[in-house]
Amino acid sequence: MSKPMAGESSDDTLSSPGLHFSSLGSGSKGNATLVSDGETHVLVDCGFAMRDVERRLADQGMHPRQLDAILVSHEHGDHVRGVGALARRYDVPVYLTPGTWLSKRLGDVPRYHWITPQSRFAIKGLDIDPVTIPHDAREPVQFRFQAWGKALGILTDLGHATSHVIDSFHGCDALVLECNHDRRMLAEGPYPVNLKRRVGGQWGHLANTQASALLQVLGLDRLQRIVCSHLSEQNNHPERVLEALVPLLDGDGSRLGVAVQDRGLAWHRIR
Repeated sequence: MSKPMAGESSDDTLSSPGLHFSSLGSGSKGNATLVSDGETHVLVDCGFAMRDVERRLADQGMHPRQLDAILVSHEHGDHVRGVGALARRYDVPVYLTPGTWLSKRLGDVPRYHWITPQSRFAIKGLDIDPVTIPHDAREPVQFRFQAWGKALGILTDLGHATSHVIDSFHGCDALVLECNHDRRMLAEGPYPVNLKRRVGGQWGHLANTQASALLQVLGLDRLQRIVCSHLSEQNNHPERVLEALVPLLDGDGSRLGVAVQDRGLAWHRIR
């Protein structure tokens, strides 16, 4: 069985034309994903403090002044902790839904643009579709990106896959997908009962088995890359994720990657 390494490196660089993505880190302590078409660079969420995100960007060969935008999926702290500070220091425009703005979790933002769910918008060469998802936030969305004839889906922080989600993320060439918890680990773990219900509920986070079922519905033939994301440090482990997903790929895990909390995942280019 071929298995990917968590936080594995990649030979792909932004010097090659195409649709690229990388993770600065993913989990309950902070989430941030970079997407680029080689010229346009956007950061999806920023759940890390200023110095930490500057360091993580540098590890991916990026400086905050190279960012064309910060996209915010929802207002939870592990997704917005560093958004306001980063936007203010480097004058980066922020894209978010009105509901996320009304949560008042970002502080002052010099430049912002409203996102209307289900309405495509563009940032230079990137076409972006914001997709409504079921999560316990004010107006949460996730994103599908298109450039160079390829499609990348970022799909985390949802309690279950609705028909709308399935339709919106069908046909992607790469997918950053939530694999938050192993159901048995969550049930037997240290969380209080009310938090277990929230995480495992219809408005919480995807379990490994739910991620596996969703991939089967979306179809695997076109997916070049599947990045397992937002793993709980308390209630999941990369090995549990691979046990759930590798069988879908006939035992070949070469298309799988795991975005871990401490070092994310290196750049990958959709070919």
